[in-house]
Amino acid sequence: MFADKYLLKNQNVAFIKDEPDRNTGMIVVIPCLYEPDILTTLESLASCDVPDSVTEIIVLINHSETATGDVAKQNKKTKLQLDSWMQQHSSHKLKFYAVGPFELRKKWAGAGLARKKGMDEAVRRFNHIAKPDGIIVSLDADTLVEKNYLVEIERHFTSNPKQVGATIAFEHPKEQLDPKHREGIELYEQYLLYYKQALHFTGYPYAMFTIGSAFAVTAGAYVKRGGMNRRQAGEDFYFLQNLVQMGEVGELTRTKVYPSARLSSRVPFGTGPILSKWMDGEEDLLRTYNFKAFIDLKTFFDQKHILYKISREEYESLLNLNLPESISSFLYETEFWKDVEELNRNCSKKDTFINRFFQKFNAFKVLKYLNFVQEKYYPADDLSTQMQLLRTSVR
Repeated sequence: MFADKYLLKNQNVAFIKDEPDRNTGMIVVIPCLYEPDILTTLESLASCDVPDSVTEIIVLINHSETATGDVAKQNKKTKLQLDSWMQQHSSHKLKFYAVGPFELRKKWAGAGLARKKGMDEAVRRFNHIAKPDGIIVSLDADTLVEKNYLVEIERHFTSNPKQVGATIAFEHPKEQLDPKHREGIELYEQYLLYYKQALHFTGYPYAMFTIGSAFAVTAGAYVKRGGMNRRQAGEDFYFLQNLVQMGEVGELTRTKVYPSARLSSRVPFGTGPILSKWMDGEEDLLRTYNFKAFIDLKTFFDQKHILYKISREEYESLLNLNLPESISSFLYETEFWKDVEELNRNCSKKDTFINRFFQKFNAFKVLKYLNFVQEKYYPADDLSTQMQLLRTSVR
């Protein structure tokens, strides 16, 4: 089977004893840590239009081995509630499973490992029915979905069989928020849009939203990519930015998920912590990366073809004469010449070099560059102004 080696390497053990239906086409994975309102999410899924293939929903209940007694107690209560609810709401076409609670090792406990355990179980079940094109969907326990959520995901992958994954449109519910909280989430959404569009402006080919509750991947691509990482936060960003190196990641816009805008300190960064800092006056969401940093980055990306078979002397000349100081300083600082040398050693054709260029100057390096120039060249500036500059530049 397609995932035998992966499952053996990851010492996978079955969490669900029922054999998967041969017509299973989609498995939605939901990590669950101290989520007393998770039934709201499940009811949202139960209200969805049902796809042609069988869909499974796997809720993986988890907590750290160092969690307080209250957390463990709530998770046990959640398991009992879910078992009762799922018996009444599972059907032949839409099957619900709750597994756990799992006690995760302190070193790795967090969103990444919990998501990995659930997605690995989905792989195991797709492997059992020899279905590498089965769709694994990542969702969160505090997220609602539109009625057409499941059918649109199925339709998208049926219409785009060569895509290895897809992101899904999202919007945070704001109706019940107080004014400052609402302002914070609106600014955060504007920042996410600005960052994605500004990255696209530079010529970076993989600009996308990376939200843990809003993406899907084929089982085969998940295995080839090496599975989900165990990061305690940002696992979605790292997973998707590595996934795009394997193939096309599409974008679903005909349906939407609604992640919670709640305040949280569970993870070191992400929506919850950012909003908490905003509410406490420790985070200024009114300011963001200066658009000049993206303009300079575009200048470099527009000249990437020049780097093919370039000599060290020519490279030095390019940095000193043809590129903005912000870019040149960053390339010197990060010794990017070593990456250029490696690319040229392994690429016999210019097209291959250009295609592989963004494996070296990837999303992680872009973020490192932006933080570098924000400190040394272009301080953070007003978000609305930067958005307007972006819109003017792409007209």
